[in-house]
Amino acid sequence: MLPFAAAALTPLVYRVLGERTAYYASAVALACFAMVASQYGTHGAVSFEWIPALEVSLRFYVDGLALLIGFLASGVGVLILAYSGAYMHDEPGKAKYYTALLAFMGSMLGVAFAADLVSLFVFWELTSLSSFILIGHYTDRRSSQYAARKSMIITVSGGLFMLIGFLLLANTVSQQHAFDLAWMLEHPAEVHEGLVDAGMLLPVLGLVAVGAAAKSAQVPLHIWLPNAMEAPTPVSAFLHSATMVKAGVYLIGRFRPLLLPEVTEGTHGLPDWMTLFTILGLATMTIAAILAVAATDIKELLAYSTASHLGLIVAGFGFASELGAETGAFHILNHAMFKAPLFLVAGIIAHEAGTRKIKHLGGLRHDLPITAAITVVAGFGMAGIPPFNGFYSKEFLFHAAYEAAHVHGGLTWLYPIVAVFGSIFTFLYSVKFVMLFFGEKPKGLGHVHRPPAMMLVPTAILGTVAALIGLGGVADTFGFAPTMINHFVGEVIGNVLPPGAHAEEIHFSYHLPKHLSPAAVMSATTIAIGAAAYPFYDRLHDGVNRLLAINPLRANWWYDNTVYGLNDVSIAMVPRVQTGLLRTYATWTLAAVSTLALGGYVAAGVSLPSFGGLAISYPMLLVLLVAVVGAVAVSIAPSHVAGVLTLSILGFMVAIFYILAKAPDLALTQLVVETLVLVIFLLVLDRLPTFYGEMSRSRALRDGVLSLAVGATVFVTVLLTTAASPNSIATFFTEYENTVKIAGGHNIVNVILVDYRGFDTMGEISVVAMAALSVLTLIAMRERGEIQ
Repeated sequence: MLPFAAAALTPLVYRVLGERTAYYASAVALACFAMVASQYGTHGAVSFEWIPALEVSLRFYVDGLALLIGFLASGVGVLILAYSGAYMHDEPGKAKYYTALLAFMGSMLGVAFAADLVSLFVFWELTSLSSFILIGHYTDRRSSQYAARKSMIITVSGGLFMLIGFLLLANTVSQQHAFDLAWMLEHPAEVHEGLVDAGMLLPVLGLVAVGAAAKSAQVPLHIWLPNAMEAPTPVSAFLHSATMVKAGVYLIGRFRPLLLPEVTEGTHGLPDWMTLFTILGLATMTIAAILAVAATDIKELLAYSTASHLGLIVAGFGFASELGAETGAFHILNHAMFKAPLFLVAGIIAHEAGTRKIKHLGGLRHDLPITAAITVVAGFGMAGIPPFNGFYSKEFLFHAAYEAAHVHGGLTWLYPIVAVFGSIFTFLYSVKFVMLFFGEKPKGLGHVHRPPAMMLVPTAILGTVAALIGLGGVADTFGFAPTMINHFVGEVIGNVLPPGAHAEEIHFSYHLPKHLSPAAVMSATTIAIGAAAYPFYDRLHDGVNRLLAINPLRANWWYDNTVYGLNDVSIAMVPRVQTGLLRTYATWTLAAVSTLALGGYVAAGVSLPSFGGLAISYPMLLVLLVAVVGAVAVSIAPSHVAGVLTLSILGFMVAIFYILAKAPDLALTQLVVETLVLVIFLLVLDRLPTFYGEMSRSRALRDGVLSLAVGATVFVTVLLTTAASPNSIATFFTEYENTVKIAGGHNIVNVILVDYRGFDTMGEISVVAMAALSVLTLIAMRERGEIQ
């Protein structure tokens, strides 16, 4: 709650502190980091009462994976917010900027520690909403508007798929534990068995995968991430490298124990989980790395690089083995530690050199020596060069891919081949980024200023952490293991293992290769081919761009045509739907209601109840026949007067039918309504034309078909609803638990009126209020001369 409360106060704080609001926000992030750190070593669900009377409470789930994401969201947040104080000096909308960043941090912490599926979904969507505001920070730029809208459409759409997956998952466990994520994580085998028995494993797996892929920019949903670079650079460093894009891979890690089959002796076969996520991850890793080579802007290069490394994490979690878990868990940490400083370096370059174009940059080490050193550490980590931090998690990927191919054989040998192929492009663009600081300075590049300390210090801290992780592997090689890192990452790995795995036996460690192994050979091959291909970087860059000139090969081309095509359809539909004529609105409304209702009955597979014939008397039959004659007369009436009078005949016949059916209350209501309708019609008839005028045959045919559809809908609905036999509501209210304990009453009638009927009354009041507002609006429109 602290980040949200701080976000709410930020506009007021900004009026007092001005530019120094960055330090206020950074202090809030530091307090959040301390609270997350205080939970280190704990495991399990923690709940706090929120609305005790309704048994509503806030529940959080703490384990290694949640702490990892929590540390990244709050720890990196401290440095990014401090960095923003210098970077955003001359930028507009700073109060909105810090408010949205703090709200985003709170949402991300909520995603990490959510203990139930509902909270997880709510915080998930809040990250999308705050990201939308931050990406569209420069509201006067069309490119920012486009990027923010694109991000919102893709990530929120993915979230809706995820929500359906959650609902299906909740439906397979007992009602007592529905949506209880903490309980599910404590009973993963039981949850998995329930999904298999219900035949819901594949649907839930697919729906959760769509949500994760949209958030973590997996192919082909990766297209929002490069456009999101329209946001200020600190936002890119925080949301699009260290935190928000990690939400998708966090989701995959969180659901890994639930959706992978239990580990038992003699387990064989390729799990659906592994097939889906290894292919998705390796494809994203390779395609995004190739697109990064084609980039012309340093932030665009880093954006595609982020998608590529997220693909590496997804592929790692995709492998069902312990090696896969080690890959995913360790690379979440490593990627955040080398990518966040690289984004901050990009911000320094853009801020001090005045350009982000790759071809206009070079030789920056002379003006930015400290930044160059940070870039070497982080850039080589991104490339997977030993002994920098990214090398170790990539080694785990190579090892996992080789072992999977060795066990399963066949086409799975493509796993290690694709992993090496994609890594070669990763090596190429990483070295290209580092080389911005070396070589000759382009003639067009003017004087490059030294960055202020508040931009350099956070960048250096992140770079130092990345270097220390890399040195930890060197120390382990010589017998001095980085115990704290190994223990923490080992806890994360234990939280993402499938059921039946022995998490207590996990002893994670990482080091340089001590002997020749398949993974070491794959790493050496990647570096050797990458180094040999680097002199031809420009040719590769041009070649990829020539391919991207073919529209159908670009995912953006499909997105733009789909979105703008739907937009054109919407524009074309407006004059057809919004004609200002009551007949048109009634036609669309009734047609939609009938279609949805009848379609719903068909989709649900309902069957009509058996029909036992008409048990009515002759007087009833005579009344109904007169009513039918009245209905036909209404449809062919030549004038309003004739129509109203014949409509009254129909209404009064219905009232007589109610009397004969021994329903005097309904008959009385019907008589009152008919009388009022008749009087109202007669009062307004002088304002209407005398005759209806001519009607085309096509319109008459359309109205006839619509009438039949509406009649069929009402007929089927009445048959289905009257055939139902729900449980008696009376027994519910006679139970002491419901009436006294929950509702707090000792009189059943009072309880019904106050606690249950109240909802009905509230709905009625809402309808009356909306009608009153509509009347007031119409009266106001008359004064403005609007007639439709």
